Amino acid sequence: MASTQEIKDRVFAEIDARGDEIVGVAKEILAHPEAGYREVRTGKLVAERLRSLDIECREGLALTGVKGSLAGGGDGPAIAVLGELDSLLVNDHPHADADTGAAHACGHHAQIGMMLGVATALKRSGVMPELGGRVTFMAVPAEEFIEIEWRDEMRQQGKIEFLGGKPELVRLGEFDDVDVTLLVHSSANAPDKMLGMGGTNNGLVAKRIQFLGRGAHAGGAPHLGINALNAASLAMAAINANRETFRDDDTVRVHPIITKGGEAVSAVPADVRMETFVRGKTLEAITDANIKVDRALKAGAMAVGGRVKIQTIPGYLPLRQDDNLSRVFEENANGLVGAENVGHVPHRGTSTDMGDISHLMPLIQPYAGGCSGVAHGADFLVDDYQLGVLTAAKALAGTVVDLLSDGATEAGRIISSHKPAMNKDEYLRFLRGLAKDETFDGAR
Repeated sequence: MASTQEIKDRVFAEIDARGDEIVGVAKEILAHPEAGYREVRTGKLVAERLRSLDIECREGLALTGVKGSLAGGGDGPAIAVLGELDSLLVNDHPHADADTGAAHACGHHAQIGMMLGVATALKRSGVMPELGGRVTFMAVPAEEFIEIEWRDEMRQQGKIEFLGGKPELVRLGEFDDVDVTLLVHSSANAPDKMLGMGGTNNGLVAKRIQFLGRGAHAGGAPHLGINALNAASLAMAAINANRETFRDDDTVRVHPIITKGGEAVSAVPADVRMETFVRGKTLEAITDANIKVDRALKAGAMAVGGRVKIQTIPGYLPLRQDDNLSRVFEENANGLVGAENVGHVPHRGTSTDMGDISHLMPLIQPYAGGCSGVAHGADFLVDDYQLGVLTAAKALAGTVVDLLSDGATEAGRIISSHKPAMNKDEYLRFLRGLAKDETFDGAR
C-alpha cells in the first residue's frame, strides 16, 4: 500500500504532465464566456472532457450544470470538487463576447480548469483504488447574481425556482449524495498571496423595485403628475440616512441602481425601476437592513403620493468555512508554495452561493493568486496559469487524497465533528420564506 505522500506525488506528476491540456481548457472557456443559466457551450465542453477521461456524467442539471464522479477502492464519504461555469457581463473586458458582453472577470474559467485538473490527475494516475469513498466533480451554473429580471422571468415560467445555481441544485437533490465540498476561487488581492485561506463572506437578498406615479407634461402641467423618479431619489436618500444605523461589525452593504428612469424627458416619470442587494455578515444583520430598506422605499412613495412595488428575492446565505477542513487544505498549500506565501482573510463583504452549501455540510473556499486587476472589473485577468490553475489543482487534489486515504479516516473525522446549521428541508423552507411581494400606496 502506497503512503499518502506517494499517492500525492503521483497525482501531482500527472497534473504537471498534462498542464498544457488543463490550462488549454481554462483558456478556451475564457474565450467563449457565457453568463449564468446560459452556459450551454461551457457545460458541453466540461461534459466532453469528463467523458474523455472515462468519467460518466450527467448534463443539463439546473439547465446547464454537469456532474460526474470517481469511485474509490472502499466505502467512504463523497468529496465534491466544484467549478463555476458562468461569467459576468463586462462589455469593456478584453475577452468580452462582442454580442453579449459576457466576460470572465472573476476567474471562473480557472476554477473549471482546476476541477478538470483534479479529475484528470486522480483518473490518469490510477490512485482511486487506494482511496476510500468517492470524488464528485460538479460544474455548477449561475454563481454570479446578475440579470435578475431575466432570471425572475425564468422562475415565473417554472424553468428554475432559485436565481442562484447552487440553491437550485440543492432543490433538485444534486447535493444529497455529497458530504464535503471544495472550491478554490481566483484572486488578485495581495493579502491572499499565492494561495489564500478564506474566512466568512456576506450573504444577501435581492430586491426588484418599481415606483409608480402619474404621467403628465413635464413642462406644461407637472402639477398633474406624480413623479416616480423623485420617489426613487427620495428612497435612495432615505436608505443613505439609515447607513449610520448599520453596525460596522455587520458589514452591511446596500447598493441600488436605477434600471429605468422614465420614458421621455418631456414627461413626468410614471414608471421607475430599481434593483439592489442588501448584504450582511449574518442573517440577523441582513434581516434588520432589509426592514430598513423597505421602510425607506415606502417613504419615497409616500413623499410624492405614489406607489411602490417591492419584490424581495432569496439570494445567498453568509459563507462559513469548516476550520478542520481548512487546516487540511492549508497544509497542502504550505507544502506547495511555502507557509510565507499563504494568506489569511477573515471576512469579505462579497457574496457567493457557496454560503448556502456551507450551511449544509463542511466546506471551504480558499483562494488562488496569479491574477491582476479588480474583481468584476474590465482589467481582471489570470496572468499566471501555472499558479492560478495548476498549483491550485494540486492543492485541491492533495486535500482530496488526505481526506480519502487510510480508509477516508480524515474525511470521517471532519464530517462527524461538523454541525450543519440547517438540513436540506430547513434550508429550502428558510429560503422560500425570504421571498416576498408587496405593493405600498403612498397616497393613502
